[in-house]
Amino acid sequence: MTVGDDFDFVEDTQFETTSSSYPVAFGITLTPKVIGLILGVLGVAGAAYMLMNFVMPAWDNFQQQQTKQNELQQTIDQKKTYIKQIDKVQQEQALAKQQQIQVLALFANEKTLDTLLLDLNRLVESSNTQVSADAVKAKLKKYVPTGKAEPITDGSFGPLVNGKLKRSSINIEIIGTYEQTQLIFRNIERLQPLLIVKDYQSSLVPEPTTQQDKVIVRGVQATLISTSFQLQALMPLSHEEVAVVKAVKSNIK
Repeated sequence: MTVGDDFDFVEDTQFETTSSSYPVAFGITLTPKVIGLILGVLGVAGAAYMLMNFVMPAWDNFQQQQTKQNELQQTIDQKKTYIKQIDKVQQEQALAKQQQIQVLALFANEKTLDTLLLDLNRLVESSNTQVSADAVKAKLKKYVPTGKAEPITDGSFGPLVNGKLKRSSINIEIIGTYEQTQLIFRNIERLQPLLIVKDYQSSLVPEPTTQQDKVIVRGVQATLISTSFQLQALMPLSHEEVAVVKAVKSNIK
């Protein structure tokens, strides 16, 4: 063996010892550290790919569905509120209708006017129930309607009443004692329709009153008074009458 051969042997052994056992790709030795780094980069890239292509569209879809759900819930809540408002309005309408019926019941109408004469006769006669048979009795001496009911437009009951109510006036005269007259007026106040007494006048009756062909001599307690007044019955106008009143006002303007 020569020295040269020994040298060559040593060089070959050293080269084999220092040469790497890791694979090489693109000039890069794929050591565990390098492989771990590459896998990490690939993981991040894969995660980014998954995020952009799967997670984000799913998230956007979820957000859209959530928005639609919120809008639907708002619509449902609005409809519930609207339904509650409808129920409230219906209740208010029913209450207003009931109140209107109660208010209209206070006013007179054609039917009550037809029976008003009978009612007044009954009231006058009722004032004689507590007197003796030979005592002076109250009488309804005059009952004269002034004509057809006319709409109220003169502001006599305030501007809010103009064009909404009408009145029918009746001139009345009764004769009786002070106590009887007072009782009659109290009973008139208790009548169902709304009646207003105007132009009240009262005076003593100078002549003796005859009853059953007998002249009754009156003492202090039997002093008679004659009471005349105008009884006004207020009635609501119908829709047609309200339209006529408005048309007349428009023509005047």
